[in-house]
Amino acid sequence: MARALAAAAPARGAARAIPVPVEPPDQSEALHRRARAFIEASLLPGGAALPETFDALTIALARHQAARCAPVARLFTARGADVAAIERADEIPAVPCDVFRFARVAAHPPAADERVFRTSGTSLGAASRGEHPFRTTATYELAALAWGERLLWPDGARLRALVLAPPLDEAPDSSLGFMIDRFAARLSGPATWHVRGGELDAGGFARACGEARAAGEPAIVLGTSFAFVHLLEAPLPGGATLLPAGSRVMQTGGYKGRSREVPADELRASIARALGVPPSHVVGEYGMTELSSQLYEGTLAAALGGPAVAARAAPGLYHAPPWTRVTAADPETLAPLPAGEIGLARIVDLANVDSAVALQTADRVRVTEDGVELLGRAAGAPPRGCSIALDQMLGGGP
Repeated sequence: MARALAAAAPARGAARAIPVPVEPPDQSEALHRRARAFIEASLLPGGAALPETFDALTIALARHQAARCAPVARLFTARGADVAAIERADEIPAVPCDVFRFARVAAHPPAADERVFRTSGTSLGAASRGEHPFRTTATYELAALAWGERLLWPDGARLRALVLAPPLDEAPDSSLGFMIDRFAARLSGPATWHVRGGELDAGGFARACGEARAAGEPAIVLGTSFAFVHLLEAPLPGGATLLPAGSRVMQTGGYKGRSREVPADELRASIARALGVPPSHVVGEYGMTELSSQLYEGTLAAALGGPAVAARAAPGLYHAPPWTRVTAADPETLAPLPAGEIGLARIVDLANVDSAVALQTADRVRVTEDGVELLGRAAGAPPRGCSIALDQMLGGGP
């Protein structure tokens, strides 16, 4: 259905042209400063007072975006949402992630782009890659590093970075590559990349593990689930590739358009066994190009005695940072569902300053006080609620 809508919709930026005022750079920058202040304050110990409420900042961002981004303005109009009268974050119409494939979702002109992240295009082809433009990556970097430190290296360990993904110079539009590049720089230890030219270098990875063992320095292995599947199937030189004590793994989604998939618990056990780390130290990450923040499993932080992120830390339970709110939405109406019911993930991300602060995904979730349980993508065509919103933003609906 998304393909049909794309074919019927006007070309990018041409649907129902809405005059968009020129963006005063200082207004965007002021909102970025507010978002960064919220992020920093939300992680201070002792429950320090936030500079403003989550809802207040969300509404300020929504007004900024609705005033300066034509697709967002169309969605507000189609939903009858009065941006000036909104009082709560859950009243903001959420932008379906598919929109990023068909329209520019940005409150600034292309000439002001510092960087544009693009989706992989593996499932629908390169021509349908979604784009997320950034006027500045400063807020993205702060959010990624702040939550990554809390969930991946809360012990402050000096870690070597072993990356099962292309380096940033080979994939400059990859949000995952950008995040990992910043992680490697922050960790300050040696960093090596083991996917180049589209090929996994299993031998180089094995040597890097050996160097970490010889130096007695723990490592963090960062990569996509599919890269780990290939690594585990590769004939590694010298047999088992064990890492030093204190090492850990971050693995993230990466099966779209691929020929096979390994169950999450089976993949976790295989990675832990092959690399010689406890299963608790294999951490799943949930992120997407359209977001500026990430969710992680809390098992490593709990095992290391880091700051508690939820009442319970267990495999399969993902934790959002304080500046990100995840709720389950009804697939038909996109209305919020009570805690514990299964629906589509609606994500409000305060680090999405210049694009869409509220996103509607097609990922099925169950959200409770313990965390977010990921249940896979909705099968088949986009859910009805997402399709209607997509049509409205592209100018095809009332």
